[in-house]
Amino acid sequence: MFRIVRKEPLHDTVTLMEIEAPRIAKKALPGQFIILRIDEKGERIPLTVAGCDKLAGTVAIIFQKVGATTQRLDKLNAGEYLLDFVGPLGKPSEFDGYAGKKVCVIGGGLGIAIAYPQAKALHAIGADVDIIVGFRSTDLFILVDELQNACNNLYVMTDDGSNGHKGFVTTALRRQLDAGVKYSLVVAIGPLVMMRAVCDLTKEADINTIISMNPIMIDGTGMCGCCRLTVGGQTKFACVDGPDFDGRQVDFEEAIVRSRMYKKEEAEILHRCNLTGEVR
Repeated sequence: MFRIVRKEPLHDTVTLMEIEAPRIAKKALPGQFIILRIDEKGERIPLTVAGCDKLAGTVAIIFQKVGATTQRLDKLNAGEYLLDFVGPLGKPSEFDGYAGKKVCVIGGGLGIAIAYPQAKALHAIGADVDIIVGFRSTDLFILVDELQNACNNLYVMTDDGSNGHKGFVTTALRRQLDAGVKYSLVVAIGPLVMMRAVCDLTKEADINTIISMNPIMIDGTGMCGCCRLTVGGQTKFACVDGPDFDGRQVDFEEAIVRSRMYKKEEAEILHRCNLTGEVR
């Protein structure tokens, strides 16, 4: 059993939790993830490690209330327990050689929670870090102060322009590239369509690009094959070969189709009566 040490709503649909898991906290590195299960009847869901406190033995996770399990998870409070909390899984991000280099970390939506530890790690080794993040509006801002402390320059875009900077993350990236900024590395984390758009720009500019993939996943060990994707014409498994991949080689069209495979079932379980089993 794993105790929830802290719970903090970041806004109406996004929640941060810190889980007491000292063995994971001791070993987890940026880019890795955990798989949790609330109880014996719960589904296994992967969540990226958003931070660790090695001294306190806690692991931070950030999740959006979009599915049945994340909605159930959000009903738990500090002092309650999770049945399973397994990790660290996946390969940690590899940033060797980028000390002193100009890099850009891009986050969209909940991907910002994953982009933060990546940017923090790059900043810590001495990289010159630009962060570009995108939100639909200022009402959905998360981790802005933390991001500011993990970079040299922070650019925040909003779809509706409510912060005075209207556009997508690609708008800001294009502006930087057109201004002559030379990046040695771009790290992009967020919705598949966003990462695809970023990679379209970095292909043109011939910039090394790392993306973090979070496809359908069950066991996290490479055995089930659910998280497979095509990278450079080869089949890879996000849980053991990733989750970081060269974004310029990822088959995004295939990944987008696979991400929608259980859309109908997900909608049904969200509207199924717990007493009668009827779909509403």
